[in-house]
Amino acid sequence: MSITWIITLLGIIVLTLAYVIWNYIRIRKMPEGTAEMVEMAAIIRSGASAFLKTEYKTIGIVVAIIALALSMFVEITSGITFIFGAAMSTLACILGMKSATYANVRTTNKARESMSIGETVKVALCGGSISGLSVQAFGLLGLVAVLIIWGGVQHEAQGGGLLVNLQGINASIMRVSTYSLGCSLVAMFNRVAGGNYTKAADISADILGKIRNDLPEDDSRVPNVIADFIGDNVNDIAGNCSDLLESFVATMSASIMIAVIMFQKLGIEEMFNPTIIYPIILAGAGLFSCLIGMLFANVKKMGNNPSHELNLATWISAGLTVVLGLGASWLVFGKMDAASFEKYGWEAGWLSPWICAVLGLASGVAIGAITEYYTSSDYKPTKKLSEMATEGDAFVITKGDAIGSRSCLLPIVVIGIALFISGKVGGTYGIAIASLGMLSFVGATVSIDAFGPIADNAGGLAESCHLPANVREITDKLDAVGNTTAAIGKGFAIGSAAFATVSLIVSYVGNFVAADAEMVLNIASFTVVAGAVIGGALVEYFSAILTDNTIESARAMADEGDKLLSLPGVMEGKVRPDYNRMIQMATQGALRKMLFPSVLAMLIPVIGGFIFGVEFVGGLLIGATVVAIPRAIFMGNSGGAFDNAKKFIESGAIKGHGKGTAAHKSAVTGDTVGDVRKDVVGVALDIFIKTMSTIANTLVSIFKNFTIIR
Repeated sequence: MSITWIITLLGIIVLTLAYVIWNYIRIRKMPEGTAEMVEMAAIIRSGASAFLKTEYKTIGIVVAIIALALSMFVEITSGITFIFGAAMSTLACILGMKSATYANVRTTNKARESMSIGETVKVALCGGSISGLSVQAFGLLGLVAVLIIWGGVQHEAQGGGLLVNLQGINASIMRVSTYSLGCSLVAMFNRVAGGNYTKAADISADILGKIRNDLPEDDSRVPNVIADFIGDNVNDIAGNCSDLLESFVATMSASIMIAVIMFQKLGIEEMFNPTIIYPIILAGAGLFSCLIGMLFANVKKMGNNPSHELNLATWISAGLTVVLGLGASWLVFGKMDAASFEKYGWEAGWLSPWICAVLGLASGVAIGAITEYYTSSDYKPTKKLSEMATEGDAFVITKGDAIGSRSCLLPIVVIGIALFISGKVGGTYGIAIASLGMLSFVGATVSIDAFGPIADNAGGLAESCHLPANVREITDKLDAVGNTTAAIGKGFAIGSAAFATVSLIVSYVGNFVAADAEMVLNIASFTVVAGAVIGGALVEYFSAILTDNTIESARAMADEGDKLLSLPGVMEGKVRPDYNRMIQMATQGALRKMLFPSVLAMLIPVIGGFIFGVEFVGGLLIGATVVAIPRAIFMGNSGGAFDNAKKFIESGAIKGHGKGTAAHKSAVTGDTVGDVRKDVVGVALDIFIKTMSTIANTLVSIFKNFTIIR
């Protein structure tokens, strides 16, 4: 990378982080409200921080062990870059979560003081933008730092570990791959532990409050409610930050690895550096675009339609990314020889990478729109689901399943068409750039997504702190919009995981196929088919583990909550329940049950590669991806529809079937089922396939050297 590009990228990153810090300070200076609001907010903040602190002690031990193994047996510096990736992900998570735990009560208080939807939206979005911009800034900063420290990417940078010196290890590619792996490890632990925490607390609070005792939602007498508030932050903020940071880094890494593979196969010198730097420049252009989009939302006077304002910020970020991406494509590839483009399979010359990036970006927007249609109460599917609640639990569950299954087709068709066209237009490299294009404006999508849990917490605080009904009306409107943005965010995360995983699979195949051979994995081979069948089954097994763990924790917390609720003075509101007991239960349960499923995702490709070889692992990745993508979409969209159908009934939209009625209780049952789907299983499946693919890319050279069954 030239010094000009390095300075430009670092300038964008520094400018973005300066804006993030300014927003963080601005949020901290806002008043928190009444004494009760201050007290509740402090409990949430303390509980969330305690959870992350305890979780990262475990993660730190695992990171240290894996880093040592990588430096000893794979490549000497890869342990350092692995730690670097884990550190960047951790920084984004901590900053995002802390800002959310400050923004939630300030959002409530702004609604209380101003009685303005527009002013309240700004506070929540300000908190969300800290999360979103941190994700893209830290992810890009880490990769740029790795390239600067170790002198960029070389196509023949041989290296080995301290104890073992394997053949075929490219040191510079290994650094990029292990940086991505560090991000992936943190994301896996955060999603599994955070999902268990938040949904065990949420489900137990619903069962205890709405089903067993007919209490209002977020009633402060229910001890599980505060743990639920904390869970929104540790999963929907910290977990989501690490999830999408990992996807963003993985697509940049896959693009760089494929650029090296293409050079090794074709040997066109003038294409090497440009194909390496274009993904980094595109990511930087996207970061700058997101900064402009968030700045615009911050200074613009907002009206009473939060959805419109949030969508406008996203469109500005996406549109500017398209324009800057075009300029970057011309600057990097515009003066190159047409013959080189032809050999790379670029049908549109220097425009090819940009077209692929736009295809990926458009796919992300389309998947978001499809997700909104199937999950928002503004549209027919969720309205029909809420009407089914009047017929009982079985009708709700069956209809919700049908909505989830129906919603799988269009997003997958969009992904498939985008991958096909990008492959035709830009060859193998084009597939990776399409993946990055979808994530090039991830700062904006995470900012809008983080708006959801902040608004949810704000509404919960309004209820639990006994604020007037007109305050709750404002926070409820924000919460409804936040549910939709969260559902869109989950759809975007799943779609981006599909693109990222395909890129990583392409890179994996390129890494084990000989330089003079075509990048093909023979899916008719019994070895590949065996791997694919097992990979698909493992997705179901992984889903079952997460579901069982969450339900077990929820039942234990509901029973313990019942005991606390029965203590003298608690139901009368004269005595505070023991919130710390619930927080400790949620924390201990989540951390105790996060290790096995997280380690499972890391060990599967390792064991498969050492025993059965590289082709078996290739099949494993394909089978897991093909099963996980529709499964994750089904889980996310059915869960989102269940949630919004319940809120639609609670809003009084169906006459005679409001809060406390049989229809409402049926909708709560559906929401309880949906909670595990959308916030535990669905969001963890995309990490599952990305983690396996990243580990496979990291260890492919070892699999080639050491395989028991050949």
